[in-house]
Amino acid sequence: MTPEDRFPGPELPETGPRARMALDPVSYAYEGGVHGGPQQPWSDPGYDGTESSGHPGAPQHPEEPAHPEEPAPPSVRGWFEDTGQTPGDDQDPRTLAAFGADGPAFAPADPPTLDLGAPVPADPSAAPGTAPEPVPTDAPVGPLYVVGDVHGYLDELRAALHQQGLVDTDGHWSAGRSRIWFLGDFTDRGPDGIGVIDLVMQLAAEAAAAGGYCRALMGNHELLLLGAHRWGDEPVQSTAGTASFLAAWRLNGGQQHDMDRLEPHHISWLSRLPAAVVEDDHLLLHSDTTAYLEYGASIDEVNDTVHELLASDDADAWWDCFRRFTRRFSFRGEAGPAAVGELLGAYGGHRVVHGHSPIPYLTGDVHSEDGHAPSQITGPHVYADDLAVAMDGGVTMEGRLLVARLPLS
Repeated sequence: MTPEDRFPGPELPETGPRARMALDPVSYAYEGGVHGGPQQPWSDPGYDGTESSGHPGAPQHPEEPAHPEEPAPPSVRGWFEDTGQTPGDDQDPRTLAAFGADGPAFAPADPPTLDLGAPVPADPSAAPGTAPEPVPTDAPVGPLYVVGDVHGYLDELRAALHQQGLVDTDGHWSAGRSRIWFLGDFTDRGPDGIGVIDLVMQLAAEAAAAGGYCRALMGNHELLLLGAHRWGDEPVQSTAGTASFLAAWRLNGGQQHDMDRLEPHHISWLSRLPAAVVEDDHLLLHSDTTAYLEYGASIDEVNDTVHELLASDDADAWWDCFRRFTRRFSFRGEAGPAAVGELLGAYGGHRVVHGHSPIPYLTGDVHSEDGHAPSQITGPHVYADDLAVAMDGGVTMEGRLLVARLPLS
């Protein structure tokens, strides 16, 4: 096998306060779009924009979306003809910045982001790091919180949880019977993805002892990390051509120090994460896509299908699952409410809460040349006729790691 067959990507992004990559460069991000002439080249010559053999000019074989949705606006159709894509997972932020001025066309009349408001104070009676008192089984359930994409930013996560009164100054659970759902994407791009996983696992044990819980969904980066660990550079075949998990993981911000520290208990925990859940009448998902419907007609079916896939030896099916859950922007624009309604009708709940797509891209509010988010992200973004809540504040792009209490006021 030649190196070109391995879907090589650029060098690993730099670690540190902010990684350069903002969205996942996988060759289809958007369900729907237009078809027409030949695909246009990417603005960044270092990335060939494909998911196939990796060499410039490799043929494209995009999969027809199962749920066609909002077409791309005319100003960007030249980039994505023949692929059914719009800006998203498959681009470097520098490419996205080229059409940032057209962003409002993607999100007409969406409500503004909601300020998170004053944090809930921590329990003053709980000494840092001490075991909580036993909680009566009939005690009332605590409030529900959701956490957006963390992507290895451990310090920012601790600070955001502490601000909401969920952990103490030492990073231990201090919220009693409160409940937290992480929406996925713990690793890649940031400096300490394994540290994030360790913290979430620690909080899960501490919250359970206090009568609450700390749980997590599987994001596309969990699928990618697990795939890179298991399959490495082994070629996988899909409708988009030949690729490898390891090359895609590197291209999407994979950090070698995370891979080096990945242990069997991390793999076991990540492999059992659910893909979707309904909590307090909220449908919690990682990705803003209808691709979940391709894996089951109920939440149990979706989760069972994904878990069976991860336990199988079918690398190609695993790869296709990763690609499908990397799609985004299905809930945006005129067709967005109908797409959300399809998921809610199948799985229940009155509102979808998701991560995956940074709020600045959903709103078209990306201004700087390098694609970094503006600094005014203050809270979740409610859109799609109030049926969807976006929780990725863009921590990888100078935005904010969001922790919010549901329901939003």
